[in-house]
Amino acid sequence: MRKLLLLVLVLELAGCDGVPLPGGAPHGPAYRVTIEFGDVLDLVPRSAVKVNDVTVGEVESVWLSGWTARVRVRVADSVRLPDNATAAIRQSSLLGEKFVALAAPAGEPAQGRLSDGDLIPLARTRRGAEVEEVLAALGLVLNGGGLAQLRTINRELATALGGREADATGALRQLDAFVAGLDAQKTDIVRAIEALDRLTARLARQRQTIGAALDAFAPALRVLADQRGQLTSALTALGRLSTVGTRVVTASRDDTVASVAALRPILDQLVRAGDALPRGLDFLLSYPFPPASPSAIVGNQVNLSASLDLDATRILGNLLAAPPAEGDDGNPTGPEPPTLPTLPLPTPALPPLPLPTLPPLPLPTLSPLPTLPIPLPTITLPVVLSDGSLNRLLREGLRA
Repeated sequence: MRKLLLLVLVLELAGCDGVPLPGGAPHGPAYRVTIEFGDVLDLVPRSAVKVNDVTVGEVESVWLSGWTARVRVRVADSVRLPDNATAAIRQSSLLGEKFVALAAPAGEPAQGRLSDGDLIPLARTRRGAEVEEVLAALGLVLNGGGLAQLRTINRELATALGGREADATGALRQLDAFVAGLDAQKTDIVRAIEALDRLTARLARQRQTIGAALDAFAPALRVLADQRGQLTSALTALGRLSTVGTRVVTASRDDTVASVAALRPILDQLVRAGDALPRGLDFLLSYPFPPASPSAIVGNQVNLSASLDLDATRILGNLLAAPPAEGDDGNPTGPEPPTLPTLPLPTPALPPLPLPTLPPLPLPTLSPLPTLPIPLPTITLPVVLSDGSLNRLLREGLRA
């Protein structure tokens, strides 16, 4: 009987290898995920993997890849996590063991689903503070290091701002307004940065052209460098010229003002003459003929027209009547032409030119032309004179 009980106990102990222990990693289907950490502390294989403090897997291996630690964990298939899940190394208690905590991302929507072979990068991992680090920081504070520095900073800040509270408040308000202005113009600033980026890209594409232009400037710069002394001398001489010009203008200021004052009456008369002066100059070029007379001259002939009104009754009446007043001839009286001032024209004495004596040319004797029996037509010109024109014509003839 005792041997039978001992055999049953041995069989039961042998079968306990497949029974999960309390708090251990779950057995069954699972997927593997690789996690990157900057520091894994004293994390070891077989450590727990938890989600919301519930064990869902275990750490399989830990190794170093460059300067980054990598941890491969095994997670049960029943655990569903997003593809952008985060990982952290935490401690179960103050002196407890380390474990890997997986969680959904905080502050951003979940994306996809974490599956076998996925990688959680270093940007989405972190680690908790060690007890040694907490105690070292606490020791630094308790030893007066941090508190003494904070006291010094507080005292110096109070000394610097003592009596200047209003200025400090105004500076903070101006800084707040400045930051608010930058925030309001954020779109314009971004647009300016993008335009600057396009400009730099275009300059980068035209780098060879810009380089060629700069190389072409080299000879010109070399010439300027060679003529630097001459340019300096020219600028110095120009400075002396300006000094002399200033002295001359200052010395002749009174004479210049007097000359301008003397020109004032002439300018007043020119203004008062108005349009009469240019009209008089125009008539002077063709004196004694009117300005339109050159258009009537063709070769050695002058094209003129006259209108005669031969009315015997009016002619006798005008001859027997008293001479009418000047301008009262039935025709409208036009404006009197402007009186031009007498211009003192110098009369130069020209020397007599010796004219050569030409010999008489022998002219041939022409035979008389035969008389052609061609009747010449009689041309009658219509001549029309008005009463006033005929009267004026007769008076001028009698006066002559």
